[in-house]
Amino acid sequence: MTATLAAGGLAAEGNAYLSPSGQEIVFVLVGLVVLGGAVLCVTSRQLVHAALWLVVALGGLAVQYLLLTAEFVAWVQVLIYLGSVVVLLLFGLMLTKAPIGPSPDADSRNRPVALVVALAAAATLVTLVVDAFRTAWIDLDTPHGASGPVGESLFRLWVLPFEALSVLLLAALIGAIVVSRKRDGES
Repeated sequence: MTATLAAGGLAAEGNAYLSPSGQEIVFVLVGLVVLGGAVLCVTSRQLVHAALWLVVALGGLAVQYLLLTAEFVAWVQVLIYLGSVVVLLLFGLMLTKAPIGPSPDADSRNRPVALVVALAAAATLVTLVVDAFRTAWIDLDTPHGASGPVGESLFRLWVLPFEALSVLLLAALIGAIVVSRKRDGES
């Protein structure tokens, strides 16, 4: 009764869920690193440290996309979020002369409420994902490159909003520079 399947060598009796592959183990470990980076990002009292923990979380998500053989989405994650948003955030912090050390303004003392909201959001997300993909089988052996529907949709249908967002980020950076400049007579 324990005939193996030709595709993956998994037992036909349903023991496939009990023996994770190396890719699944790495996926879970990287997921724990992403979770840790995200928690440290939102609990850090130093703004620069929070931005650097955000780099860890977003970089881990790019690794997760690579493990799911979605190379195009992984590179978009690296280029857009790590290369643009985090750099813009760090430049904004530097140009507006935000405090580098511990900042009392970074703590609103609403941690219990934030914890309840975060746990409720996480439980809702997990419930929705489990319900949506309960019977789905994702084939990780077939690569999904840039020629797939995501790349085609991004570069055909979403080019204008993508470019508008880049102009908006540039305007925000210029605004931070203008706000941080010294006025005449100020030392």
